[in-house]
Amino acid sequence: MKRIFLFLLILSALVACDDDDNFSSSSALRLTFETDTLQMDTVFSRSASSTYSFWVYNNNNDGLRLSSVRLAKGNQTGLRVNVDGSYLDNSNGSQVSNLEIRRKDSLLVFVELTPADTHQLEPRILEDDLVFTLESGTVQKVNLRAWAWDAERWNNLTLQRDTVITSERPIIVYGQLTIPQNVTLTLNHTTLYFHGQAGIDVHGTLITDSCLMRGDRLDDMFSYLPYDHVSGQWGGVHFYETSSRNVLVDTEIRNTGDNAILCDSAAFDADVLRLDMLRCIVHNGEGAGVSCRNANVRLQSCQITNMAGECVAIEGGQAVIHRCTIAQFYPLDANRGAALLFTNALPLQSLFCDSTIITGYADDVIMGMQLDTTQVFNYQFMHSLLRTPKVETADSVRFSNIIWESPKDSIQGTRHFRLIDEENLIYDFHLDSLSTAQGLGCY
Repeated sequence: MKRIFLFLLILSALVACDDDDNFSSSSALRLTFETDTLQMDTVFSRSASSTYSFWVYNNNNDGLRLSSVRLAKGNQTGLRVNVDGSYLDNSNGSQVSNLEIRRKDSLLVFVELTPADTHQLEPRILEDDLVFTLESGTVQKVNLRAWAWDAERWNNLTLQRDTVITSERPIIVYGQLTIPQNVTLTLNHTTLYFHGQAGIDVHGTLITDSCLMRGDRLDDMFSYLPYDHVSGQWGGVHFYETSSRNVLVDTEIRNTGDNAILCDSAAFDADVLRLDMLRCIVHNGEGAGVSCRNANVRLQSCQITNMAGECVAIEGGQAVIHRCTIAQFYPLDANRGAALLFTNALPLQSLFCDSTIITGYADDVIMGMQLDTTQVFNYQFMHSLLRTPKVETADSVRFSNIIWESPKDSIQGTRHFRLIDEENLIYDFHLDSLSTAQGLGCY
């Protein structure tokens, strides 16, 4: 009896295998594709894209053989395709042959792209068809589509002389962009895309007007989340001890993985601004937004928001904060820093803040710390909205015409602004019409 049972098991297995191995060449049978168009993101010329994928299904009751899978344009587009582990070899006409898909089975296709230079200023569409030819002669296609964009490349560039750059093309920075002492880099109407942990080391002077600094990932982390909404993309701007007279105007710095702007300690000079920022945006980083040590700085009409560290940190020196929006709604770390930190670890000659909004998630987002009672600790807040408990001690003379924001207020925190979307990391810090901070802040 046991031998008969074993025989039946083997026979049933053989029958099952025979069913699985039944392939049809009927022209009525078709493959099913997860998508008929694989839409890739914009890719810089001569740079590799992310890897994209899609599934190919055989939902029929018989297996299907594929005579070939090929790129219609061969190797002319810079596309690289792998079908179920088989690479479409350019030396073989960018195709693979004799693939099989058993009944109710599937294949996974991977696609990457490294486009050639387009020799155009604007992104240019690039597309090809991935052609599946069945044994029956049936032809099915999936369109592969992306945008290619020419860009300049700076690889660990150290300037040798004063330089002015106005670039209609994006610039990708690899490694560090270094501005030596006594050298000035002026950037006008230019976008810098930083690769990996690349950043700017300023020993001399940086002047910007109408510029954007961001990471170089143009694709999505998830289908709903572009990398451009994600912090940790690049290294930020570091002003060293010898750097001074830096001026940033209408410039946006976003998605850094370290301090977005760090201004190192230097001999204090009340007559020379080391950093002057006007109508700038510093947003969404894993370190501090603007961190200054014993520096003379001025922030006017700036938005500094959503940092894992402090949005603004003033450690000694002198700072003017006029008509700014400083909002601490960094969503990815409950241990986020304060919106504003100021200390006299080094003598705080003067911190003057007026017409400014300082708010955030925490009940108290302003941290003033007198670390040395023998050092100067001079500060003044006027005509501002502050999310911090009302000061009723002797220090109250340092505050005038203040809107003290409380967690008990009907309009407070995120409700001041048009859009705070923590799930999709989309923020608009223009004031909502119901905000009690009308007339304050940078907008």
